Amino acid sequence: MGLAAAIGVMPVAAKPFASPPEDSLDRLAKAAGLIGFGSCIGSTKSTSVSGSFDDAGVRAIHQSECGLLVSSNEMKWPVLRPDAASFAFERADRIVAWGEQAGMKIRGHTLLWHRADRMPKWLVNYDFGTRPGHEAERLLREHITTVCGHYGSRLFTWDVVNETIDPATGKLRETVFTRHLGPAVIEIAYHAARAAAPSAVLVYNDYMTWTEASARHCDGVLELLASLKRAHLPVGQLGVQSHIGDGRCGEVDGDMRFDDAAQRRYRAFLDAVVAMDYRLAITELDVSEDGTPADIAARDAMLADLTRRYLEFMLSYRQLDYVLAWGMVDHHSWLQTRGPRADGMLKRPSLYDPNYAPKPMRTAIAQAFRTAKRG
Repeated sequence: MGLAAAIGVMPVAAKPFASPPEDSLDRLAKAAGLIGFGSCIGSTKSTSVSGSFDDAGVRAIHQSECGLLVSSNEMKWPVLRPDAASFAFERADRIVAWGEQAGMKIRGHTLLWHRADRMPKWLVNYDFGTRPGHEAERLLREHITTVCGHYGSRLFTWDVVNETIDPATGKLRETVFTRHLGPAVIEIAYHAARAAAPSAVLVYNDYMTWTEASARHCDGVLELLASLKRAHLPVGQLGVQSHIGDGRCGEVDGDMRFDDAAQRRYRAFLDAVVAMDYRLAITELDVSEDGTPADIAARDAMLADLTRRYLEFMLSYRQLDYVLAWGMVDHHSWLQTRGPRADGMLKRPSLYDPNYAPKPMRTAIAQAFRTAKRG
């Protein structure tokens, strides 16, 4: 039984494909000067949250709100690569084809999730032979070339490297690839992606945030971006994941404040990014809610207020190209699997509730688009 059925809600019928309405978040984002608004969707089931793509209610919300689409897990190595010799495109292909039929622009996520704990077991235990550097480069280039080649120009952008900076050290994470290639793994990935996807915007994607605890993470990302510029690598954009709110993202605790001091810290970071001529994108927006009250109205108001203030801040950058939520409906959010609330209640990190009704967070995002002051 999926979580939706377990909590007493059932999927609603999907709507026919049509352009999003005039007051959709995608239309409002475009009116604010962005490429658009969208969200992830996925068919891969986690331990407690069923795949959102299989829920007709979720698909209907995407059709009415979104002009951009990204698969949550289906293009990552653990799903796409069952072993060293095989590619399993079926899950990702279903999502891409559906998004194209709905007229959405499709993002690619991700060609290299560069952290050991997110790589498939076969890769971690892979025998790289007597010439390990040569074999590591061959394997990485083969993967990127095959995946990009499979989709061609159908995807307008790729998260080429995801989360390669360790927040605890500010340095490159150690993986099977750095063991044999050192830091050259990043250069190889971007060159291979540009050769295989010549028209796509190539992105570095990470989850740094405004808290003091994330300062080393931000510094490490800035050094990485500077090194990519020095090497003349074809990277055009920083993906700012935006898992905001009071809770743990990766190895860093967030907060709900986003006060003047936090905004000054984060602005210094983003100013340094755009000064290097990188564009920005919000790629994975949701709001964690540790420590928030059980009362749903109060909780929703707190999360919506933070979302509005954060988006108003980010929209002040004319370099911001688009906004993607990391899921549209609460009961399908990945955050449901990240430790239950102490009171046992369902988390509410997304724009729509378990009955597929819009929440104050959706209103907050619409308001931020309507009042955006770009640049």
